[in-house]
Amino acid sequence: MAAALPIAWLDGSFLPLAEARISPLDRGFLFGDAVYEVIPVYRGRPFLCAEHLARLERSLAEVRMRPPLARRAWQDLLAEMVVRNGGGDMSLYLQVSRGADRGRDHSLNPALAPTVFLMAAPLAPLDPAVRAAGVAAITLPDQRWRRCDIKSTALLANVLAKSVATEGGATEAILLSDGWLREGASSSVLVVDGGTLCAPPYGPEILPGTTRDLALRLAARDGTAIRIAPLGEQQLRQADEIVLAYATRGVLPVTRLDGAAVGTGRPGPAWRRLDELFAAYRRDVEGTPFTADG
Repeated sequence: MAAALPIAWLDGSFLPLAEARISPLDRGFLFGDAVYEVIPVYRGRPFLCAEHLARLERSLAEVRMRPPLARRAWQDLLAEMVVRNGGGDMSLYLQVSRGADRGRDHSLNPALAPTVFLMAAPLAPLDPAVRAAGVAAITLPDQRWRRCDIKSTALLANVLAKSVATEGGATEAILLSDGWLREGASSSVLVVDGGTLCAPPYGPEILPGTTRDLALRLAARDGTAIRIAPLGEQQLRQADEIVLAYATRGVLPVTRLDGAAVGTGRPGPAWRRLDELFAAYRRDVEGTPFTADG
């Protein structure tokens, strides 16, 4: 993983990332009482900005925090962060915690001022080896909490699942609950079944995915059949193709699952078309003004 870029923003000020400090009493530090977003930037332009900020606002509402900034203020802040870190391709990490109290108290204090933190990191292009061979994934039981639709910083279960995958030579852990597909530890999961692009419906157990939603829109516009319905473990294992959707990596083909080949064991035609559509969409929006309202 590349080191973060040098300039951050914390509670109203740009500063060197190495100098950023928060209180040890911050509730994000003590309780994971915080939400976040990761926004990709291509050629200096935040990508799907309105969708990411809408999801941030939804997460804040679900944990009973007011947005600390209005949409236009977020837009200006993100644009300035990109400029101060040299432009080009990067990812922006935006976190809002409930703030620091006088002590460690489980009860919410509505008078607290939130802690807002923003940093940037380089965004690497997709490895040619992935295009040629795809990636491996494993399946694991979903041991996360029951509000995965909130993009919370409390990611210990995700971190442990991802670590198991990495230690086993895989890129992602695909999470299953009572025989049903949920999502990846750090991605959304799409399944190709007989030419139909399938995805499980959203609910408390799945985080709405900005890249997943874009992939489904682009595929539908291209004439691909789409099915949103619960997906069982057998449908996952018998899929013609499995595709992972990431905010910062686009769409990746899974060619091995738990050591067994997925489909032909090579990146398939549905993924290749999705990858083309995603790249074309990025080119279409490059150089156009971005807004926080879509």
